[in-house]
Amino acid sequence: MITPPFLRPGDFVAITAPASRVALQDVLSGVKILEQWGFKTETGATAGRSFHNFSDTFENRLQELQGFLDDPEVRCILAARGGYGVSDLIDHLDFTAFKKHPKWIIGFSDLTALLLHLNASGYETIHGPMAKTLTCDPVSSAKLRDMLSGKVPSDTWPACPSNREGHATGPAIGGNLVLLTHSIGSVSDISYDGKILFLEDIGEKLYNIDRMMVQLKRAGKLKHLAGLVAGSFTAISEPSFGFSVEEIILQHTAGYDYPVAFGFQFGHESVNLPVIMGRTYDLDVTPAGVTLKTLENVVI
Repeated sequence: MITPPFLRPGDFVAITAPASRVALQDVLSGVKILEQWGFKTETGATAGRSFHNFSDTFENRLQELQGFLDDPEVRCILAARGGYGVSDLIDHLDFTAFKKHPKWIIGFSDLTALLLHLNASGYETIHGPMAKTLTCDPVSSAKLRDMLSGKVPSDTWPACPSNREGHATGPAIGGNLVLLTHSIGSVSDISYDGKILFLEDIGEKLYNIDRMMVQLKRAGKLKHLAGLVAGSFTAISEPSFGFSVEEIILQHTAGYDYPVAFGFQFGHESVNLPVIMGRTYDLDVTPAGVTLKTLENVVI
C-alpha cells in the first residue's frame, strides 16, 4: 500500500462536503482545530450550501473534490460530513494527479465509498473524524492529529462477553456496513482476504444488518478474513427481529477461526477513533481485553 506523505506545520488541508448538506458554522469549529494544529486550511464552497439533501449540485460537488485531488499544494482532504452522495461521484473522478501527488483522504460514514475505492487502488486512507465532528471528542481528534504527523498510537478496550478470542495480523479494511455491501460488484470492490474487517453503522434495522451480513458472506468477504472488529452500531431499531448485532455478526462468522472483537469506539458516536485503512495492524483479543496496534509506527 502507498502511504501519502505525512503532514508538517504549514501544510494545506482542504475541507469539502461531497455528500449531504452541512451548516458552515458546523464546519468552522473543525477548521479552527486544524489551524490550531498548525495547518493552513481551505474550505470549499460546498460547505454551507444546500441542494435538496445534498451540499450542492452533482457537478459542483464533483468539480470541487476533483480540484482538491488535482492540487499538489493540498496535502490532505478532510470531508466536512458524510450523509449520502459520494458513491455516485467516484466513477467521474480522475485520480491521475492524485497518483502523482498522493494525499490523505479522511472521513467516515458515506466517505467509506471513497476510502474503499482508494484502498482498492493501493492507497492508504484514514477512517476518522470529519470537520463537523472534530470537536466531539478530544481523544479521537488528538489521535487523528498524531496519525497525520506520522505516529499511529495503539488502542485498547475492555473484553466483551461476545468476543471470539485470538490473534490476527493484516491490513485494515472497512467502515460503514451499508457502503461496504453497496460496493460489491463495482469498480471499488476489493478482496477482504487476509484483512482485518472493521464494521459500523447507524439508523439501520436489525433485519437489514442481518441482510447485509448475509450479502458479505455470500460474496465470500467473510470467509478468509484475518479478523473482525465491530465498532458502534448506533440508533439500531426493530427489536422484534430477536437477534442483537453481536449475535448477527457471530452467526455469520461461525465456523471461521479468526478473532472477533466488539466494543471498539469507531463509528457514529462522539468517540470515533481513527484507523488507517490499508495499514497493517496487529489485533489481540484476550480474556483481559483487546489491543489494536499498527506494525508500522513511524514518527517523523
